[in-house]
Amino acid sequence: MKMVPKMLSPLVKDWAPKAFIISFKLETDPSIVIERARNALEIYRHQVVVANILESRRSFVVIITKDSETKLLLSEEEVERGIEIEEKIVGDLQSRHTAFIHDKN
Repeated sequence: MKMVPKMLSPLVKDWAPKAFIISFKLETDPSIVIERARNALEIYRHQVVVANILESRRSFVVIITKDSETKLLLSEEEVERGIEIEEKIVGDLQSRHTAFIHDKN
């Protein structure tokens, strides 16, 4: 295997510096996921990290920005109805993107 270069830095700095950029952080250790997500925001200077734990990745995420942490969780009823966590993620990120566009104008 070969190491793959991180593309987030050139994306934010060079290719799309005015874009609303989201990254994802998947960890196996719940005690470090928020810290690692916050570190990514600080290092890359993008807008949002969707952070989750491998064990609960299909039912729970935390949307992290420089100013907030928003927990998104599927209820047992939602799981039974076949709702996927991605629906909640997309809805949340769509709202954030709309606000980002309005703030830029």
